[in-house]
Amino acid sequence: MIGPNIPLDRLARSTALHFRQRAGRPARWIAAAPGRVNLIGEHTDYNDGFVFPMALERYTVLAAAPNGSNVITLTSGTARATATIDLTKPIQRGEPSWANYVKGVLVGFQRLGARIPGFDAHIESTVPVGGGVSSSAALEVATATLLEAVTGKKLTPVQKGLLAQKAEHEFALMPCGIMDQFISVMGKKDHVLLLDCASRKTRQVPMKSPDVAILVINTNVKHELTGSEYPDRRRQCEEAARALGVKSLRHATLAEVNAAPAKLTNLQFRRARHVVTEIARTTAAAAAFAAGEWKAAGQLMYASHGSLRGDYEVSCPELDEVVAIAHDIGLRGGVFGCRMTGGGFGGCCVALVKSSKVKAIAARIAKAYKAKTQITPTLFVSRPGQGATLVKG
Repeated sequence: MIGPNIPLDRLARSTALHFRQRAGRPARWIAAAPGRVNLIGEHTDYNDGFVFPMALERYTVLAAAPNGSNVITLTSGTARATATIDLTKPIQRGEPSWANYVKGVLVGFQRLGARIPGFDAHIESTVPVGGGVSSSAALEVATATLLEAVTGKKLTPVQKGLLAQKAEHEFALMPCGIMDQFISVMGKKDHVLLLDCASRKTRQVPMKSPDVAILVINTNVKHELTGSEYPDRRRQCEEAARALGVKSLRHATLAEVNAAPAKLTNLQFRRARHVVTEIARTTAAAAAFAAGEWKAAGQLMYASHGSLRGDYEVSCPELDEVVAIAHDIGLRGGVFGCRMTGGGFGGCCVALVKSSKVKAIAARIAKAYKAKTQITPTLFVSRPGQGATLVKG
């Protein structure tokens, strides 16, 4: 039931081999960046709150070499497609859509004055696409890491994260916060990152206990919506903050939210209540992880899911079903807690489980979920992985 994680060195060798087969020459550079799973702290990043993500042991890898031209050629093993970018012309959004993430990063480096030569690159990834584990940020950050080597333009971790975030804003038209790109850049093996999205300060929280594991359950469902759900919620939060007279919901208290029924619509009240309580849950969960208080951390994860389902309305029946199954398995069966992760409306759930019972838990969740939904889920286990790295260059 559990898909294996391919070690980064093996994935890098495989990507380099595919590049050589396509380009007819060896790769000069190999860069990698991980996807992420957010353990708690959902839809808080663009509200200046706290998030608690960990880098996955699943990576996007780019192998590349110069081609002596003014054209960048990209091939993708995941998308099974090719894209070309003419560097003599202004870089603009277009098809294929996956290449827009690369284009946005290229433009970011051009704005910094970096001279980008033509090159060929091949992309391989073990980060699930569309599963809420930031395949887009992994591609952006891996591209930025590659371009540092190609151009000689070195960025600080914060600069790299912000450049990748801006690429997503401008070229994918997704007004995301900083969490996905920051953890892809700054992930540290055997640590979870507590990120203050207002100050951009970070704290690495150790997660070295062999007794617990993170189980990611991909529902293999992504509901087709209007495309405005994420921007709508961001706007609703901004409107609630203005009504409360604060810069962002990070600066509001639950008492202030509860005392403001005349200032807020019912929708704004529920959005604000989720954000304010989720920020508090996130810092509490980080403290619980640091202390090894897994039961307390699990309860906070369940509470987070309830708030995302009820107040923020970004869950869906399939995500709710996974959480319900995990809750039924319970502590006796080895599950401390479970919640949806990512933007919502499908994608993945994340569960904190006993390492000794991972296989049994995965089998029970997969069987019960398929019986209920007729959909086969994809499950994998991950320890906290390493952030962006230049494998060769």
